[in-house]
Amino acid sequence: MAKTAFIGLGVMGFPMAGHLAAHGHAVTVYNRTTARAAAWLEKHAGASAGTPREAAAGAELVFACVGDDDDLREVTIGPDGAFHAMAPGAVFVDHTTASADVARELAAEAARRGLGFIDAPVSGGQAGAENGALTVMCGGDPEHYAKARPVIAAYARACRLMGPAGAGQLTKMVNQICIAGLVQALAEGISFAQHAGLDVEAVIDVISRGAAQSWQMENRHRTMAAGQFDFGFAVNWMRKDLAICLAEARRNGASLPVTALVDQFYGEVQAMGGGRWDTSSLIARLPKP
Repeated sequence: MAKTAFIGLGVMGFPMAGHLAAHGHAVTVYNRTTARAAAWLEKHAGASAGTPREAAAGAELVFACVGDDDDLREVTIGPDGAFHAMAPGAVFVDHTTASADVARELAAEAARRGLGFIDAPVSGGQAGAENGALTVMCGGDPEHYAKARPVIAAYARACRLMGPAGAGQLTKMVNQICIAGLVQALAEGISFAQHAGLDVEAVIDVISRGAAQSWQMENRHRTMAAGQFDFGFAVNWMRKDLAICLAEARRNGASLPVTALVDQFYGEVQAMGGGRWDTSSLIARLPKP
């Protein structure tokens, strides 16, 4: 059992830290909003700290799941950042969906301090976090990954080292690129079925048994057809992720025309007031029959 810290108790971090505690790891949590940390302690065994630095003191593994690159820098190398308290040999595991650049930057800084750093963004959404069934894509040194992987297993159904620092974030970008196109196609398909007067449930039942099948189709078609979006992965966060994808594509020369178009569509959903809606809300911008 490991002595750990978990920084960031949002919709993902809260249950992930809970799985660590449930598996017997010693967990000290930090959250910018202290009430959230207090709520976590009501449900799980562990401790809380007033800063990332205090949470990380003495921890073998420090996990984080925060908002973006700037948040990540703040909780690692900021004045009260975790890196200042971590002992040589400790490993920082970042579950934030962030840029590959910040992963490489922090990996280099960690190495300078004698620390390990793994960029480990996740896929599976809130349900995956709550059920301990996330997919984790990692970048970093194999030795540091080997130390972290058995503990990550507390909330992961799949975990793989994809390459050096930044490779986890690049893999997550591929994930988001694929999802963006899938959700738009599903929105158009359901809208077409509605306009054609078809029974949407019957249509999905038959086509999901063939080549069109996807997680999005199986898990989102009913709520999309019903116009229900008050749950899941928010449009605001998806646009943040797609901005990272598009920026990386500009650097590496990849062409992402569909991703860029879907990003614009998500902008329209935001303008409709749907920034906190689930990403399946792309269908909301299409005309109803």
